[in-house]
Amino acid sequence: MIELQQLNKHYALGGQVVKALDNVSLTIVQGEYLSVMGPSGSGKSTLLNALGLLDRPTSGHLLLDGVETTPLSDQGLTKLRADKIGFVFQSYHLIPRLTARENIELPMMLAGISKKQRSERAKELAQRLGIEQRIDHLPNQLSGGQRQRVAIARSITMKPRLLLADEPTGNLDSTSGTDVIHLLEELNEQGITLVVVTHDKNIGNRAKRQLVMVDGKIHAEKFK
Repeated sequence: MIELQQLNKHYALGGQVVKALDNVSLTIVQGEYLSVMGPSGSGKSTLLNALGLLDRPTSGHLLLDGVETTPLSDQGLTKLRADKIGFVFQSYHLIPRLTARENIELPMMLAGISKKQRSERAKELAQRLGIEQRIDHLPNQLSGGQRQRVAIARSITMKPRLLLADEPTGNLDSTSGTDVIHLLEELNEQGITLVVVTHDKNIGNRAKRQLVMVDGKIHAEKFK
């Protein structure tokens, strides 16, 4: 599904070049469950941003479903993200003035899907994720675990093939965090490719394939 070929992402900082990604090659097949771990500044979030087509690499190649993404326009990358990729972030990124339902519906609205279809899909996802009783509440009326469930529902509303989660339990208590991880794993079992970036080894070790990054390189790899 995803192939990285000698991917580099370099930044100029204080007259020096920082190699956030240093000649990374990686293949991820459809349906995999992969974790990315490493110390702060190791390049794990940069790798996630590259996989999500949020950052353009300095050099190298990134193929998504056989499509070479590096020469695509910003519009082309946006369309590819919308069609194939969902994102889950530590800080949820919900719009405060919108209800849970409206946050879930937002990607569908931007895609021009009808109001009726949006409503039906949002209701279906809310029921599936156990937040149907809170669907008309604003984010500040929800617990952290409920907000993350809304964020997950929004991320899968367009039925992406790839789900990228960046520290998805970082703002949650242990019980809510465990619930969220189980939910992400259920989605993976249903066929979604799941990549989780985490500093928590207990979470990272749950993945069937585990990468450890150091200084912008893949330092170690382990399969379960």
